[in-house]
Amino acid sequence: MTDSLLEIADQLYGLPLAEFTPARDALAKEHKSDKSFASRVKALRKPSLAAWVVNLLVRRDAPQVEQVLAVGAALREAQANLDGEELRALTRQRRQLTAAVTTQARGLAHDEGVKVTQAVADQVEATLTAAMVDEGAASAVRSGLLVAALAATGVGQVDVAGALAVPEAAGFVAVPREAAVPPRPDLHLVPDPEADEKAQRAAAKMVDEARAEVEAAREALTAASDEVEALQAKSLQLQAEVDELKGRIAQLESDLEENDDELSDAEDVRAEAADTVAETEAELAKAAAALARLS
Repeated sequence: MTDSLLEIADQLYGLPLAEFTPARDALAKEHKSDKSFASRVKALRKPSLAAWVVNLLVRRDAPQVEQVLAVGAALREAQANLDGEELRALTRQRRQLTAAVTTQARGLAHDEGVKVTQAVADQVEATLTAAMVDEGAASAVRSGLLVAALAATGVGQVDVAGALAVPEAAGFVAVPREAAVPPRPDLHLVPDPEADEKAQRAAAKMVDEARAEVEAAREALTAASDEVEALQAKSLQLQAEVDELKGRIAQLESDLEENDDELSDAEDVRAEAADTVAETEAELAKAAAALARLS
């Protein structure tokens, strides 16, 4: 009976979340002849959204989950051996891996039409982290029979008893399931007798439009080239004028310097002439005075 209950639980916890309760109740009615067993089926709890997402991941992408659990086992071994460098590397890998796998799980839920909020995603990632750091949590995740998210506190073992659908789930491995593929409608190609003609007209129109665009682009290129040549010629002319003005300024600066030298010499000559005038005027005054005395 225990195996049958696990098989029933595996079937139920692999269903879309909305189908869980009606399917469980229907299975309980099917086993109503065995009241004890039917009551155990009826007692199977509907999983939380985070637990359902993890169960979905286990069934749809088992290799990815096994990779997570393998890294977790290596991490626990590194902790036991006190290999600090390896422990740091594995811890970084654990964080990257749990984040990536959580994103993958959200995508699987989205494919099922279920939106996973960031809060629920955090619970999913916490469950994966717990499975990596605790062997019992790893076994619980692998069963695909979670009814609640797991969390590792860092102290002691992870409490998985209340998170499993049935106590016997420890050691059970969920049966992988492919996503349900909706049936595709039969598509029949209806021949169109005018299809070739329509395609030719469309292609001819595209060619004409492309030619017009090429011609317009060539005209724009010609106009731009003419503008560039005109501006280049004007630039050369202005540069020549600038060079000429620079030469004229240099000549004027030289003339100004020469004139300043001549001005300085002239001022010196004027000063000497003024001194001579003063001296001769003094001599004149003395001569006039002497003449006055003689008269």
